[in-house]
Amino acid sequence: QIISDAKAMEAEAIRSEEDAQKAYEDFVKETNASIEAKSKDIVNKSEDKAKAEGELVETKEAKEAALLELEQLSNYNAELHQSCDFVMKNFDLRQTARDEEVEALKQAKAILSGAKFEEFLQA
Repeated sequence: QIISDAKAMEAEAIRSEEDAQKAYEDFVKETNASIEAKSKDIVNKSEDKAKAEGELVETKEAKEAALLELEQLSNYNAELHQSCDFVMKNFDLRQTARDEEVEALKQAKAILSGAKFEEFLQA
């Protein structure tokens, strides 16, 4: 009886050990699969992060270029504004000068065409 009980206990212990070994092997497989999946996930996320950082650098460069262009356009606008202000301020003066110049050219043409100079002194 004792021998049969010992054999039964031994068989149960062996079966328990085999079950524990199988459970351990399954756990190791699952853990290794999980580690591999997490490693791939880390690699993918690292690639995504690198792409995002590259895009960030490009975007910052584009922003700086746009701001520089905006500043240049603003400066050009100010220069044009000054130029236009000068033209508008001196328009009447310049118009009068052009009218006088045209009149002088008409008189010169008339003189060269044979008109008498005295007629222009009276007018």
